[in-house]
Amino acid sequence: MDKYIGKMLDNRYEILEIMGIGGMAYVYKARCHLLNRLVAVKILKEEYASDDDFRRRFHAESQAVAMLGHPNIVAVYDVSRSPELEYIVMELIDGITLKQYMQKKGLLSWREALHFVIQIVKALSHAHSRGIIHRDIKPHNIMILRDGSVKVADFGIARFAAKSVSLTQDALGSVHYISPEQARGSHIDARSDLYSVGVVLYEMLTERLPFEGDSPVAVALQHINSLPLTPREVNPEIPEALEVIIIKAMAPKLTQRYASADDMLRDLEEFRKNPSVSFEYDVSQLKTPSDAATDEPTQSLPGGGVRVSGIKLDPRREEEERKRIRREMIAEENHKTRKASNLIAMLFAALGVLGLVAVLGFVIVTLVGSAVEDDEMGEIEIPNFQGKDYTNTFAESLLGEEYNAFSFQFEWESSDVYAVNKIISQDPKPGPRGRSGNEVIEITLTISSGREVVTLEVLAGMGEAEALIWLEENRLRSVVTREHNDDVPRGTVIRSDPGAREQVYLDTTVTLFISLGEDVIEVAMPDLLAPIPVYREEAVTTLGYFNLVAEFIIVPSDEPAGLVLSQSVLPGEMVPEGTVVYLEISEGPLVEPSPSPEPSPTPVVEDPTPPANEDPTPPENEETPGSEESPPPEVRTVTKMILMPTDITGSVSVIVVQEGADGEKTILDEMWSNDDPMPAVTITGYPDDIIRVYVDGEVEYTLAFKEIW
Repeated sequence: MDKYIGKMLDNRYEILEIMGIGGMAYVYKARCHLLNRLVAVKILKEEYASDDDFRRRFHAESQAVAMLGHPNIVAVYDVSRSPELEYIVMELIDGITLKQYMQKKGLLSWREALHFVIQIVKALSHAHSRGIIHRDIKPHNIMILRDGSVKVADFGIARFAAKSVSLTQDALGSVHYISPEQARGSHIDARSDLYSVGVVLYEMLTERLPFEGDSPVAVALQHINSLPLTPREVNPEIPEALEVIIIKAMAPKLTQRYASADDMLRDLEEFRKNPSVSFEYDVSQLKTPSDAATDEPTQSLPGGGVRVSGIKLDPRREEEERKRIRREMIAEENHKTRKASNLIAMLFAALGVLGLVAVLGFVIVTLVGSAVEDDEMGEIEIPNFQGKDYTNTFAESLLGEEYNAFSFQFEWESSDVYAVNKIISQDPKPGPRGRSGNEVIEITLTISSGREVVTLEVLAGMGEAEALIWLEENRLRSVVTREHNDDVPRGTVIRSDPGAREQVYLDTTVTLFISLGEDVIEVAMPDLLAPIPVYREEAVTTLGYFNLVAEFIIVPSDEPAGLVLSQSVLPGEMVPEGTVVYLEISEGPLVEPSPSPEPSPTPVVEDPTPPANEDPTPPENEETPGSEESPPPEVRTVTKMILMPTDITGSVSVIVVQEGADGEKTILDEMWSNDDPMPAVTITGYPDDIIRVYVDGEVEYTLAFKEIW
């Protein structure tokens, strides 16, 4: 069985089952008992956890990623670092990867692919704006939820792969999507992520990858030296404008690619609104292979091998790969030549048909036009306002003669994409429109009010759960960091970042610094239940040696008096110094009292005649011997700890009932968890009263009151 299954991390996250194994970590499904929700926990593998430098960088990067807050990015809730364990707590996604979705559905329509890729680029825009590059964008790291929304996972994790990229068969899943500069081992930036997005979009629309090969090295070399078939050569149903976006994203030269995710997002949004849009990009320039002037050259290595900045290639395979690539490029050029010849022939045929259609159209329009009365219909061009800044100068210009044919309405809405006062959209859209007479056309302009903001409350002093609930209710994300503090009680917020009264955007991640209490020394609980009997005095001495405090509960037992029967803390468990340990101590076996010997009877001579001066009838109110009343039972009041089971997880209901001459009454009714001190009760009653202890409705044990006073 996996060693983490069933384990409780930081007394909060219960590991339930393993979900997957990655290159650097194990991923588990877990339950957060503080907020009662399921989460994913990524635990660093032992070979990485033993490297202090790696752990330091991994922790710092994880903290940075945790600050990302975007609906299209898998949220990081908590980052924990301890000498034994390094783990990240993330949002648990109910969905499948984009790779699984494509394998199940096959070729995606361009509308569905566009829906997915816009969300991916929005996620990258948010991350890039905070200086975080993904480095491993591929369908395997993109999650599709049941509602069709997208979440990108594993931000910043790829940078912790081995420093030199070893392109083994295991790397084949990622190498299909890496940029040329990644394949060479050169410096990368945000544009490398956009190249990978272009490959993902290419695959969604064509059901194939731009480059294939029987080894990772072969694929990597094609990214560096080759050009793929254009998307429309594989699938002619792809709109031309969308093909241009893919080609620009996958441009081999960095300078020819989109400069930022925002630039790519603008083109995608423009295409979404108008699929027939034409982008003014020189496609021939976009397909120019990268040159050595902008990237690191191939370097010779000892032993005759070739290494392309970290990619090791067998010398015997190098020439074969290059020959095969040259053959593919020649075949592709021949294919393009044949295609061009066919295109010319088709063009002449099409021109002939168009000429005939034009003549017929002219005749028809002339005949019909003469028969239709002039209804004073005209045509007007609606200007394009989208992307303009709504300023006082712009508003005044709308009152000029140039816009006399229009009236304007304005609406504001929040936006994560458009800056404040930027025009997001317009209705009707730009372009020609029919107009009757002097009709005034109303145009509604939607203007960005920027991102919504929230003013942070004073979270310091709140309990952890209360603060997390407040952040969630106010649509803010959270990440928790724990630290010792002598002045703030355990589980209480010390401070937050950003701080109180600061204004932040919705979905911003707020770091809560939670107190672990005093920085106390922990000791291992000794075993007081060893095969060698341990008695009360020895237990006190042993616990005192470890700076632990003993409390005793005397219970009836057939064992010798004073013997330790159980302990409230399991042997070996780490507890802070000063912890109170409750020990059950045997009261000893009951000893029946020996019967007293009966006295020998004294002979008595009966005289039936009473004395002359004695009245045989006893006087009134005079007690006869042996008629004394028994004394009332003794009443006592004691306060005792209630011994609880040691295997309790979470909270349980504890009820203590007293039954006796005064009837039945409940003397304790509360919830208890194994983090709390043992519950205590004050009992007033008689020796024969019965005490029953219920745990979650079941009788845990029953004892007589006289046994515990």
